[in-house]
Amino acid sequence: MAKEENKEIRRVYRSRKNRLLAGVCGGIAEYFDVDPVFVRLLLVLLVLMGFAGIILYLVAWLIIPESPN
Repeated sequence: MAKEENKEIRRVYRSRKNRLLAGVCGGIAEYFDVDPVFVRLLLVLLVLMGFAGIILYLVAWLIIPESPN
């Protein structure tokens, strides 16, 4: 018999407390439980490697909702 688990669904939200611009990097960092600096450094690397980092950030800003609390 399979044991049923009560798993809470985790969602990504834009952070209200770890934000510099829109809270996207802070929200992703909270979701993965890492320091927001690492996510921001990854974003800077993506921007330096091409224009894709800026586009990804803007798309994330549009589709990730702001934290409800």
